Amino acid sequence: MTEVTDRISRRQVDKFAERRSQLATSALRTLSQLGYARTSLREIAQNSEFSHGVLHYYFRDKVELIMYCVKQYKAECVTRYDQIVATAEDADQLKVDFGAALAVTCEEDATMHRLWYDLRNQSLFEESFREDTLEIDKSLEQMIWRIVTTYADLAGRDLSVTPATAYGLLDGLFQQALFRHLAGDETALPTLRTATEQTLPKFLLS
Repeated sequence: MTEVTDRISRRQVDKFAERRSQLATSALRTLSQLGYARTSLREIAQNSEFSHGVLHYYFRDKVELIMYCVKQYKAECVTRYDQIVATAEDADQLKVDFGAALAVTCEEDATMHRLWYDLRNQSLFEESFREDTLEIDKSLEQMIWRIVTTYADLAGRDLSVTPATAYGLLDGLFQQALFRHLAGDETALPTLRTATEQTLPKFLLS
């Protein structure tokens, strides 16, 4: 009886998690378009196939929903860049592929990245955001560090930077490119690719 009960309980948990994931995917469209300040659970419901009551059942409030959405999206991003690490055959290829991937996501997922930076800025004022935002930020730093350490290994050189420094510099380049891209600057994406390719070698000891 206990085993049957446990299986039923696990299925219920799995279904609940699956439903939350579906709701988050649907909500991302509205969140990424409107940003944190202009979005409510009711607004999200009006722009999706789910009712306000359903959203409220699966998520306590808009903060929980937004952080769940961003965590889910950023986890997918991490997997995408890990693929670059797994397939890189030499340092030059990794450098070019990484720069290209940053430019592609800056263009194709611009509103999602805008939402992330919006939330990260909000966490400076909203304490309820802070723990989750720091967790996401740390996962992105670790993702960048895997790229950087693989690049150094392939180049046969030691690194001159810390994980925080590498992340800060590359994230700064990306955020700057995103801002310019959203403003209509056609040079933003090519500049991001070039800047990324020029920056990685500077992380290596001479």
